[in-house]
Amino acid sequence: MIIIVTISIFMIMGLAWLLNKTFRFRICPICAGVSGTWLWMLIALFLGYKIDPALPALLMGGSVVGAAYQLEKRLPSEKLSLLWKALFIPAGFIAVYGLLVLGWEVFLPAIIFLGVIVLIFFVLMKKNNKNNAAAEDLEKKMKQCC
Repeated sequence: MIIIVTISIFMIMGLAWLLNKTFRFRICPICAGVSGTWLWMLIALFLGYKIDPALPALLMGGSVVGAAYQLEKRLPSEKLSLLWKALFIPAGFIAVYGLLVLGWEVFLPAIIFLGVIVLIFFVLMKKNNKNNAAAEDLEKKMKQCC
């Protein structure tokens, strides 16, 4: 089965690479290969096919970590990196576990929590960061003035 998984990752990765050449939007080919593979495996598992759940679980965990690191690059401040990963990655693991075992009572609260921390880190802190930057700019101008 691991050979099929590896081939799938490479095939979906190649398709994403071709799409990047054709369309304006960009998709990370490796991310597409991994997430596309665990997605079809998850669907096959839900449809009753015999799939070792460890394989999609492994790939889903990799997707959570990859998403955390991709989003980390867009944080309003580098000082938030550790806190961001400390909250996002375990909550992401809980969410994908809930998805894998069809535990909606686990999946939905984890997704809601992830939505809340994304809102806090990327919307509220960004606004706060802009206000701080404006205040620092004004403070510099006042020091130069007098």
